Amino acid sequence: MITSQHTQTSAPNTAAATSVSPLDPSGSSKTKFSKTRTDIYQTVTDNIITALEAGVKPWSCPWRRVPGMTGLPFNYATGVAYSGMNIMLLRCRASELGFSDSRWMTYNQAKADGAQVRKGERGTTAIFYTTPEKEKEKGEGGIEHIPMLKTFTVFNVEQIDGQSLASEVVSSEETFDPMPQAESLFRNSGAKIIEKGQNAFFRPSTDEIYLPERHLFPEAADFYATGLHELIHWSGGKLRLNREMKGKFGSEDYAFEEIIAELGSAFLMADLGIVGEVQHESYIASWLKALKNDKRYIFKAARAASKAHRYLMEKV
Repeated sequence: MITSQHTQTSAPNTAAATSVSPLDPSGSSKTKFSKTRTDIYQTVTDNIITALEAGVKPWSCPWRRVPGMTGLPFNYATGVAYSGMNIMLLRCRASELGFSDSRWMTYNQAKADGAQVRKGERGTTAIFYTTPEKEKEKGEGGIEHIPMLKTFTVFNVEQIDGQSLASEVVSSEETFDPMPQAESLFRNSGAKIIEKGQNAFFRPSTDEIYLPERHLFPEAADFYATGLHELIHWSGGKLRLNREMKGKFGSEDYAFEEIIAELGSAFLMADLGIVGEVQHESYIASWLKALKNDKRYIFKAARAASKAHRYLMEKV
């Protein structure tokens, strides 16, 4: 929390166009791009509203980790981790279908690797932005670039048969012992973190993060989850990412900054292999209201969260 002062954006190498629901897709194995006819913003937002109303935060789906890779979903063919809304789309889909692997690839990428998507498997829709050129109207001259949201289909490696995909997947063990990568991030971030009192918050007026003493947390992972949440708030300070952090508790602006911190800390925890929980159920009503009023709300929050996530991970 803050005191009273309080997507993958690049196109994949190989993809399959689709116009189905990103959280309940039917998947296609074709590799032809086309502009989606479905209102992807509204579809994603509606599914997140449904999850929140059911008491599920779709960005909090823990992964088991592949040795040597982050806990974020990534493209197995390229080794590149997905970002922004794609993290949420793929994590939520994996949770829904019970996948424990964070590796994904397109139909053609699997085929090129000598593997095969099993018959009857349904793909998952991911998104990317493109900016095609268009000639301006008569008299205006020149070329304009129009941002366009497109979709492509990927499959989890648990849906694919192929020897080269075999890899031991390991769980990150929860322990009360210090977690080196999280400690490194806390130390190298440059943030002033004070373990004192009973509350966790970022105070903009002094540029300080306050956390309860670590021994007060039942699990070490929960201490780090709470600290990462506050670090996301800290990243938005004027001298850093300079986000709009205004409004009192209960206001729309306050709730928006809180959902950025929720998403950003979830991304950080996935990257660092931390399975912890920060309780912020008090904001869910505000998030639901905003989601129902603005279909692009969660997309804007995810972009800001990914920016904060990248900013902090560069310091590890």
